[in-house]
Amino acid sequence: MDSKQFREAAISSIEDIVKYYDTIEERRVVSNVEPGYLRKLLPEEAPQNGEAWADIQKDLEAKIVPGLTHWQSPNFLAWFPSSSSFPAMLGEMYSTAFTGAAFNWICSPAVTELETIVLDWLAKAFGLPSCYLSTGPTNGGGVIHGTASEAIATVLVAARDKYLREATSHIADEEEREDAIAIRRSKLVALGSAATHSATKKAAQIAGVRFRAVPVHAEDGYRMTGSELRRVILELRAKGLEPFYLTATLGTTDTCAVDDMEGIATVLEEVAPPGKGEIWVHVDAAYAGAALICPEYQHLAKPFDRFHSYNTNLHKWLLVNFDCSAVWVRDRRHLTDALSVSLAILKNQHTDSGLVTDYRDWQIPFGRRFRSLKVWFVVRSYGIEGLRRHIRKHVKLAETFADLVKGRPDLFEIVTGPRFALTVFKLVKEGSTLEEQNALTKKAYDAVVEDGKIFLSSTVVGGVFAIRHNPATPLVEEHHVRKHFEILAEAAEKVLKET
Repeated sequence: MDSKQFREAAISSIEDIVKYYDTIEERRVVSNVEPGYLRKLLPEEAPQNGEAWADIQKDLEAKIVPGLTHWQSPNFLAWFPSSSSFPAMLGEMYSTAFTGAAFNWICSPAVTELETIVLDWLAKAFGLPSCYLSTGPTNGGGVIHGTASEAIATVLVAARDKYLREATSHIADEEEREDAIAIRRSKLVALGSAATHSATKKAAQIAGVRFRAVPVHAEDGYRMTGSELRRVILELRAKGLEPFYLTATLGTTDTCAVDDMEGIATVLEEVAPPGKGEIWVHVDAAYAGAALICPEYQHLAKPFDRFHSYNTNLHKWLLVNFDCSAVWVRDRRHLTDALSVSLAILKNQHTDSGLVTDYRDWQIPFGRRFRSLKVWFVVRSYGIEGLRRHIRKHVKLAETFADLVKGRPDLFEIVTGPRFALTVFKLVKEGSTLEEQNALTKKAYDAVVEDGKIFLSSTVVGGVFAIRHNPATPLVEEHHVRKHFEILAEAAEKVLKET
């Protein structure tokens, strides 16, 4: 494909993409193909000779699109959103055109410097403490990872190495210190609440340490409390184990609960005060963190200056296409001490001067993409005020939905929310047991998903089977939300009538 052919193909592709978005509401949200469908449609071997773009494009619509779930549909309400916007798409297009591994500053200075700048912009826009700025007082700063899971794995590794390094710093003999580290590592425990995303447990497995969950309770709104954290830490220490890391969550996956950040900070200052032996606290705000761009939510960030790191996925709720997880640390040296690599081929005067950032030392992978370009495009296209309107719109839509649910107490009961545009609810029937209500809710949920007009996810909290409604895709409007409720109410009425 030469430049002329590329221009023609690109114009045609953009037309396809625009049409896709303009008509996305007409498509069934969830693909209903059978497993293995695509193998039946594609050849057994790759083509020996190149094919015309027009033929490839036809196969995209005929063979690939039927196997897609349409995350940008206003009727996609499951899990959390995966944002999309045209400015971000343009950023991706330019990024792929400028492609490079970008593992250090000299690879492309603009790739590194734009990332530092836009993450400082966002740290200020989110109201994060100054310790997370690249120009702040604690040697902090931001970096873009692929996902929150990657971010958690990265900071957990940094926390592990920091803890072990400090615990064995008094041992002069290198071999003796290695033995001591191996023994101490077997006792390390990473913590998260019972509502924490599974990414923390997975990160602990990767890092070769144990994981323990701090219980959460309905009476606390399913958030981790300082008192429960203290109890778990003391119990672990009584067994000779050493808690070294904690994921606190702003917006849990099941219910968007916010852990008791002040209580957690206060307890840790008591049982693991700052300094040698402290517990690294990472705040996972993968979805709900986007709301901090609105001043009315920024009080939630005030305790973060007592913690070590923070992340939010810009690709979830802030109009930046997947993947783009923004991570901030209070002290970058803990990352570079754990993850720095030194090879002769990487040496250059700029790195040696210490005046530039080499982001390869802030992440687990070596190479990296030019993700900050799409962030820059989005922030400049919408402005901070435009992004605030985007968040507030969805918060209001969720409140509308919750009001509709409350208006039918004969059918539904809210379990939690609305929080950060998420409402969790269940079916009710007078005189029924919890098990019976769970069965009714599941039956209605299954019927709605099978019907295919809308797509939601379910969860189980405190033994309650519940449905999650999260109207946070960019294209959703109030009339969609009212239609969602009509579909759910109709399914609930049918299920209750049959029992």
